[in-house]
Amino acid sequence: MAFDYKPMYGGAHYDPEPAGGQVTNLSLYDGPDRITLVAGAGPATRLRAGAYRFTLPDVPPGRYWATVTFTPSEGAQPVKDQSVRLDLPLGLGLVTSPEAVAKELGVSLPLTPEQRDDLLTAIRKAQADVVAYLGQPVVPQLVTRTALTPYWRRDEDLENPESWPFEVDDLVQVSAYRPRGDGTYDVDFLIGLDGAAIDPVVRYVTTHAAESERLRPGGVGSQGRRVSSVSAEGQSISYESEPTTGQAGALPTLDSLSRWKRRLFQPLNRPARPPWPYSSTRGRGR
Repeated sequence: MAFDYKPMYGGAHYDPEPAGGQVTNLSLYDGPDRITLVAGAGPATRLRAGAYRFTLPDVPPGRYWATVTFTPSEGAQPVKDQSVRLDLPLGLGLVTSPEAVAKELGVSLPLTPEQRDDLLTAIRKAQADVVAYLGQPVVPQLVTRTALTPYWRRDEDLENPESWPFEVDDLVQVSAYRPRGDGTYDVDFLIGLDGAAIDPVVRYVTTHAAESERLRPGGVGSQGRRVSSVSAEGQSISYESEPTTGQAGALPTLDSLSRWKRRLFQPLNRPARPPWPYSSTRGRGR
């Protein structure tokens, strides 16, 4: 498993390597107090400016709290970043995790294998609804191209997809680039929508997966309808009314993701325009 990390220093994203620093190690702990060390990894490999990759050890599935240590510059004191939290394993093709859904339900961690399997099923169902609405997958495809020569300009940014001779009819991001020593690079491109990096997509899938399990008989953390009060004799029950769309606490709707919906364009069949000067309007560029 690989984990990509962006160092934070002084409240901003920071790249230590140009100043002689390095990202040295990552430590995994079994709780937010970061007392019991589970495993470690490092040093990290620099993917591009400000992005480093750790190869994670094999650990049981679950939520882990991490500490990343790096030196911001040559000779500087090490800095410990304790803002990292990982739900492992990674790379399941999902935009959220069973642990995130469990916390939404108020279910304590760690999860049992049966709970994890049920929550994974709920996530896949909610994610399928998002895919159907957007008309495109929410997990990008990783494509590697070798020996590419960038379009060198004075203000060249190698993280910009337009800096490379690579074109595709979809969203493109540069995931990593590696110099080959002869002026060319091997470049990893992410093609398509990266739903795990879009907070509204993650929130929709997490909350709807949690709600479906809460309402499913026998589901993880299932409670059915929320009860607000019960009479002393148990003869009457009052239920909480769910907040309406737009109110605080309401479930997000698919319409909240319309910004990322794939648009389909179809050219209109128009009659051929007579050549200028017989046409009523001049052609473009005349």
